[in-house]
Amino acid sequence: MYKFSCDALVSRMWMAVMVMAATCATASAQVTFEARIDTVVMLIGQQRELTLEAVCGRDQRLQLPAYQQYQPLYGGVEIVEKIGSDTALLDDGKRMQVTERWTITAFDSALVALPPFAAVVDGDTILSKSLALKVVTVPVDTMHLDQYFPPKSVQDNPFSWADWSDIFWLSILLFVMAVVLAYVALRAYQNKPIIRIIRRAPKLPPHQVAMEQIERLKVEKRWAEEDSKEYYTELTDTLRNYIKERYGFNAMEMTSTEIINRLLHEQDEQALAELRQLFETADLVKFAKWTTMMNENDANLVSAIDFINNTKVEADPNAKPVEEEITVEEKQSRNRTLAMRITIAVLSLAVTALLIYLAYLLFDLLR
Repeated sequence: MYKFSCDALVSRMWMAVMVMAATCATASAQVTFEARIDTVVMLIGQQRELTLEAVCGRDQRLQLPAYQQYQPLYGGVEIVEKIGSDTALLDDGKRMQVTERWTITAFDSALVALPPFAAVVDGDTILSKSLALKVVTVPVDTMHLDQYFPPKSVQDNPFSWADWSDIFWLSILLFVMAVVLAYVALRAYQNKPIIRIIRRAPKLPPHQVAMEQIERLKVEKRWAEEDSKEYYTELTDTLRNYIKERYGFNAMEMTSTEIINRLLHEQDEQALAELRQLFETADLVKFAKWTTMMNENDANLVSAIDFINNTKVEADPNAKPVEEEITVEEKQSRNRTLAMRITIAVLSLAVTALLIYLAYLLFDLLR
């Protein structure tokens, strides 16, 4: 009797263990799927959250309902967008919980009974509970209809200075820059003859300058005039300038006697006899109103030519020619030309860039 009781107890304990194992296995393989809405009442046009949640084994294949944006569900309720999805592991990673949240809305007032949602697990379809949603409209005070106004017609937007201020001021700047560019370009064009390269002509020897002036006197025939004062004035001034350049002392500020005495250091008395006679005659004509004969004027002219020819210094043919010097005016002209070219180039680029930017602003404003 005792033995039978022990065997029965062992048998019952074994059966209990098997039942518990089967129960745990069934619980581990249990699949749940539910749908819920965060409210059961919503105003027309409002948005609410629809949640789909499924729990299944980690190795099971789960497929939740797939929706598109603005897809109708039932009774005027439609999907707006997907908020997000989340997956969590349960029971030490043996099971998983998948959650998806969607935004829904409705534009018709009604009591909507949403049919069950369907999920697929390993090819088997699992349905959720059906949901009820009441969509109510905005209450209207029918006793005071004057508080509501009909829709207005399409109107043009009023002029806004803020939209056009940048374009206006940039247009003014573009106009000023264009005027400056045109003015600089015109000045550069008109100044071509003025800003050309200016070079200093080589200086002529003193005897050549003097001979050219004497030749002019001969052509004008001043020596044949009755009043020879002007003739002797020009002749002696020519000789004084020649002596100044030839001998290096200021003969223009000296008397005739002082000039002859100064030349005695360079020439002998006999060589200066004719020049002394010429200066004495010139002094008499200019200061004492002396009247000279035509042949006397001619002889003094020849004496001046002989003195110049006897005392002139010829240029050395082997000497290196003097290079033409660039004057200060030429340097300023070159700098001015370069500055004007740079200014024209910079202004041209600035005007082009500003014009493109203005076109972009206008296109962006009027499109």
